[in-house]
Amino acid sequence: MVENPQQITQFLDSIFSHGTLWVYLIILGACFIENLFPPFPGDSFIVAAGGLVAAARLDLYLTFALVVGGGVSSVMLLYCLGKSYGRSYFLKRNFKYFSAADIVRMEGHMKKWGGIILIFSRFVVGFRSAIALAAGIGRYHAAKMLLYSLISYIIFVGLLIYMAMVLVENYNRIAYFFRTYNTIVWPLVIALVITYIVHRFLRLRKKA
Repeated sequence: MVENPQQITQFLDSIFSHGTLWVYLIILGACFIENLFPPFPGDSFIVAAGGLVAAARLDLYLTFALVVGGGVSSVMLLYCLGKSYGRSYFLKRNFKYFSAADIVRMEGHMKKWGGIILIFSRFVVGFRSAIALAAGIGRYHAAKMLLYSLISYIIFVGLLIYMAMVLVENYNRIAYFFRTYNTIVWPLVIALVITYIVHRFLRLRKKA
C-alpha cells in the first residue's frame, strides 16, 4: 500500500485529466474506506489533498467537507453495524472473553467517558474503527456519537490539511512523520490488545 503523500499526489494528478470531479470522489472514497479497512493510508490522502488545495487545484471548503464527511460516514456505519447486529450477537452467545457482563461494563464506561474517548479517537491509528463498533455494541447515544465524531474529525482534518498546506514544498518530511507514527503506534495498539486478552485469560482461569 502506498503511504507516501507525494506518490498519492502524483496519482491524483494523473486523475485530473479525467476531470476534477474524479479527484474529489477518490478523496471521498479513500476517507470512507480507511475506517473499514485499516491500515488503509487515508491520512496520506488527506495530506495529498491539502497539498493540492495549496496549489489552488482543489477547493479548500469542498475538500474539507468531503474528507470529514467520508470519515464520519464510515465511523457511523460501523457504529450502526455494532448497534444493530453486534450487541444481540454477543449477548446471545455470551462469550467467555466478551461476555454479556463485559458489554454492560462497556456501556458504563461509554456513558462516563464516551465524549472524551470519541473526541480523541481520530488521533490514534487503528483505534477509531474499534471504538465505533464498541460504541454501537454498547448502545451509546447516536446523536452524541455523531457530534463527538464530527468534533474529532474537524479538529484532526483541519490540523492535517493546514500542515500539508504549510509544508507543501516538503512532502518527504510529512511522509517520514507518517512512517514513524505508524511504526510506533501500531505495535502499541497490538500490544494493548494482547495485554487485554492475556489479562482476561488469567482472570478467567482464577475464577475457574
